Amino acid sequence: MATVPPTMRAIDPEGPGGPEVLTLVERPVPEPGEGEVLIKIEAAGVNRPDLMQRIGAYPPPPGAPSIPGLEVAGRVVGVGAGVFPSGWMAKRVCALVSGGGYAEYCTSPTGQCLNVPGPLSMVEAAALPEAVFTVWTNLFGIGGAKRGDTVLVHGGTSGIGTTAILLGRLFELNVIVTAGSDEKCARAVQLGARYAINYRSGDFVEAVKELTQDKGVQVVLDMVGGDYLSRNLACLAEDGRHVSIAAQRGAMAEVQLWHIMRRRLTLTGSTLRARSVAFKSSLAVEIQKKVWPFLETGRMRPVIDTVFPLARASKAHARMESGVHVGKVILEVGDG
Repeated sequence: MATVPPTMRAIDPEGPGGPEVLTLVERPVPEPGEGEVLIKIEAAGVNRPDLMQRIGAYPPPPGAPSIPGLEVAGRVVGVGAGVFPSGWMAKRVCALVSGGGYAEYCTSPTGQCLNVPGPLSMVEAAALPEAVFTVWTNLFGIGGAKRGDTVLVHGGTSGIGTTAILLGRLFELNVIVTAGSDEKCARAVQLGARYAINYRSGDFVEAVKELTQDKGVQVVLDMVGGDYLSRNLACLAEDGRHVSIAAQRGAMAEVQLWHIMRRRLTLTGSTLRARSVAFKSSLAVEIQKKVWPFLETGRMRPVIDTVFPLARASKAHARMESGVHVGKVILEVGDG
């Protein structure tokens, strides 16, 4: 194991609150368990589940660190039992973790680590795991999106939304997104969306019907929930799939069952954080095979909105909560 200090700087709030609770504290450096590596973090992604955890609405799953942060990029500086150092020490990796990313060090199961694609910086690499794993498993896996399908993605300029646009373009989907301004819609089209709908200035249901000649879309990827569910169902084609990945407007919804039955619609969804190491590791293998080649050759690069030092995590959360960001908000872990 490389020389590792006993303590580290981290963001680990004592209780729920606003962005102001995200202040630097000192915590013990975690020790890698069996099948895990210790990563010296250079950058970490900021995601909406982090914001929910901060306000007390999304507690870490059992065994996960209380330190927020679900994706990191850095170098391996230590290994746990059963991991051969020669294959891992000093390796540049990005990893999907269950927590612990807002810190100088964190642990990750080896199966949830992927190599940092050659053309990408650590900041860009930190923007990949949560968004790519989420979009791949929900849009392409559960949602079954395939070449030529038309899909509707809400939050089109979020980290998830921009990743769905980029992957949709590469896998020849017709991606329709919603966004909250004409400027954001223009940016989404620039990134590769086929169409972008400003949900503040019009009804996205009517817009989808018009854009698809009343045929509807094969998949809806929804992070809004609440009253959007019934409207999303009206956007689906026969045999369409609705995949819920968040519920920003509420977890309760009312739907017409006959509407679902008559058109053979599928309502499904998932969360990723609490899934098993085996599932995430299997997903990583698939992503390494199907998605990573596009990153290695430079055909895909994540969209970075802003980068903040770890000490300014509160500013990163405030920016994400403001809704003005396009792409990923990243924390850079250094001396600042």
